[in-house]
Formats: sequence, C-alpha cells, structure tokens
Amino acid sequence: MRDDTRDKVTAPMVRAAKGGPKLRMITAYDAPSARIADEAGADVILVGDSLANVVLGRETTLTVTMDDMVHHTRAVSGTRPSALVVGDMPWMSYHVSVEDAVRNAGRLVQEGGAEAVKLEGGRKRLPVIAAVLDAEIPVMGHVGLTPQSVHAMGGYRVQGKEVEAARALLADARALDAAGVFSIVLEGVPDVLAELITKEVGAPTIGIGAGPKVDGQVLVFHDLLGLGGDRVPKFVRRYADLGSMAVEAVTRFFEDVQKGEFPSEAETYHMPDEVARALLSE
Repeated sequence: MRDDTRDKVTAPMVRAAKGGPKLRMITAYDAPSARIADEAGADVILVGDSLANVVLGRETTLTVTMDDMVHHTRAVSGTRPSALVVGDMPWMSYHVSVEDAVRNAGRLVQEGGAEAVKLEGGRKRLPVIAAVLDAEIPVMGHVGLTPQSVHAMGGYRVQGKEVEAARALLADARALDAAGVFSIVLEGVPDVLAELITKEVGAPTIGIGAGPKVDGQVLVFHDLLGLGGDRVPKFVRRYADLGSMAVEAVTRFFEDVQKGEFPSEAETYHMPDEVARALLSE
C-alpha cells in the first residue's frame, strides 16, 4: 500500500537528487516484496530481469520474456508504492529494432504500470533511448557489467579494469547522460572508475558492485535478505538470513502435523453441538 505520508517519487525527482542524500534502490518482483521495499523507504523499486535467477531459478537473465516482465511489474505497481517503479527491459526486447523497443517499453508502462524503464548498454543504445524518451517514457541507463551480455563478456566479470575499457565505459556514461537518461546503474566496475563517472555525469549514478563513491546503491531483494541461496557476488551484504528462518518455520509446521499438534482447537472451525449431533446420528 502506498505510504501517503511520503511524496510520490518521480523520474525528474530522481534526476534532481544528484549530490543529495544517497538514493535507495532495491529490486522487487511481486506485491509482498514491493510492500516491504516501500515501507522501508525505497526511493526506486526496480522490477529487475534478475527475477530469472532469484524467482524463476534460471542460470541467466536471457530467458526472461516481455510477458514475464509485464506480469511482475503489474504485481509491483499494483501496491501503489511511493517509490518510483522501474521496469527492466529484457533481452531482445530492444535489440531488434527501435520500433520494437518503443512498443515493448510502452507495454511495461501501459500493461505493467511502470513509471520508467531500464535498459542495458552504452553508446550503441542511443537510438533506442532517444526513441523511448521521445515516447515520453523515462529511461534509466545501465553500463559496466551488463548481465544480458554475459556470453559476449565471457561470464560475469568486472568491467573497466584496463585503461581503454575504462575510457570506453566513461564515454558510454557521458553519452547516456547527454541523451537524457534520468539515472545510470553502474554494475561491476572498479571504485575509481565509478567515482570518476559519478563526477563526470549530471545524472545520478546507482551502484551495484561499484564502490561507495556513487549517488545511490541497489541490491537484489533476495540477496540482501538471504533468500537467494549461498552463491552471491562479492558486493552483496546480507542483512538477514530469512531463508534459514523460513526452512526452520516450515520444518516446525511439518513436525507439528506429524505429532498431531496442528491444528489446535483454536485453529479449528466448529459447528453448533445440536447440528453436529444431528449430522452424526444419521
């Protein structure tokens, strides 16, 4: 449920937050996670294509479809959060043509209720970004380790560690900023490069594995809460181990069932005694 004591966050508000308090961003994929994120004070909720990994149990994000993203974005936006809802554009939803990209971005807004979209890539995505912006849809950029490029990159590797690669990422970020994105995700880049990009661009930068000298931070909901398994990237800090707590709770339920201790009298529905006697006497 939207917190009406907070102002609704918009893309222009995020853009204007450059240099202010750190932006708070987290992923969410359904109504319960969206409510938790919003009540905790998120500025931005990203319905990430990372749902492939943490919700659907897949190895990469490449199998997520537009229908998947629309479905999950609708679940998040339906909670009417105060946070800005950003829908992730999945692989091949903006790679074939500019027309496809605008149409698919529009689906996330019209059908999913997103208030902005995110897409991966630097200068090569400028025509797509220009067209989506021309359709009045705010765009969040994403450079560095871009998971949809996992095969081209040869795995999930930190990007920009060499001079020329770092210069290329800086040029990508500058180009996205000039194109009019309202923020830029920096993923899996060295801290010095992330700090330099942050100083060079007018759009706020949101880091994930990019060190502390950025304008905000994002983590995957399931990773932060210990719901995503044991294998997590170096940059993840776990603030809870809800996975273990959930296993313990379900184990106790099964034990109570087998011992006949669940349900108790208080957890059982009863009918009036006279109705029970009449029924049992038949």
